Amino acid sequence: MTTKKKPKVYVTRKLPDAVETRMRELFDAELNIDDRPRTKDELIEAVRSVDVLVPTVTDRVDAEIIEEAGPQMKLIASFSNGTDHIDIEAAARRGITVTNTPNVLTEDTADMTMALILAVPRRLAEGARVLTDSPGEWAGWSPTWMLGRRIHGKRIGIVGMGRIGTAVARRAKAFGLSIHYHNRKRVNPATEDELEATYWDSLDQMLARVDIVSVNCPSTPATYHLISARRLALLQPTSYIVNTARGDVIDEAALIKILREGKIAGAGLDVFENEPAVNPKLVKLANEGKVVILPHMSSATLEGRIDMGDKVIINIRTFIDGHRPPNRVLPFR
Repeated sequence: MTTKKKPKVYVTRKLPDAVETRMRELFDAELNIDDRPRTKDELIEAVRSVDVLVPTVTDRVDAEIIEEAGPQMKLIASFSNGTDHIDIEAAARRGITVTNTPNVLTEDTADMTMALILAVPRRLAEGARVLTDSPGEWAGWSPTWMLGRRIHGKRIGIVGMGRIGTAVARRAKAFGLSIHYHNRKRVNPATEDELEATYWDSLDQMLARVDIVSVNCPSTPATYHLISARRLALLQPTSYIVNTARGDVIDEAALIKILREGKIAGAGLDVFENEPAVNPKLVKLANEGKVVILPHMSSATLEGRIDMGDKVIINIRTFIDGHRPPNRVLPFR
């Protein structure tokens, strides 16, 4: 009796132990134990010999890498929700299937979005620094010290009312915010009724009328710098903007300029246009209390990462067994 050969799987980053253990049981998996980001040359070398590539959102799998893939490599099973780091068109031309891990990070990302919606107007990061950066210097409570802004009763404008945007809206409604949203199409009437949400087909009109903007749309060619300098100028001086989606949805240079000039009240950012690099001007603004910045951690829960790993494994096993994987990603049209 012959044993079926395990597919050779190359994993680009360190994954939770439970996920890596299962991968080693099922596949001939090469793991990244030290979590060192792989170089482009290393990725090229890998795709020449493996059956499946498992990249993450920080791995740029471009057309050049895909063109170097050996004839045996037919699957890129990305450990990510977004797929903007993969040239899906180039993969399709080579007959390589691409999969992702949707629907497992919705609640975690929405939680962090809500945390930033609270943190920026209520100056949480500034308050924490008072006690950590200068211990013993706090003089005690004062009626006019560290005043922020109330969020209850304000209007939130959600850009991208998909799964995450809807989850953010539910949380925001519970905090007493009035829900407004812009999307390519309206959500179903039942969801609109549940959230008492106001739909705007014009993003410009919505931005000019809300107090808090939450960016929750994916990164696509159509959403690159969707929040442009012109649109940022539409915001009210007392408004805040929060981004837990992708950094390039906002024109970061324009955002920095408008924050420095005090033309909006603040921002909360978990993503950046040139990750992992963070613009020093943003760091300076964070030190001045005008922005709260986080290191792309909105989806960072152990439960979420394990769920992602489970989806990667299911996609690989389904594909290897000759079936269409459940989370196949088609080229963007």
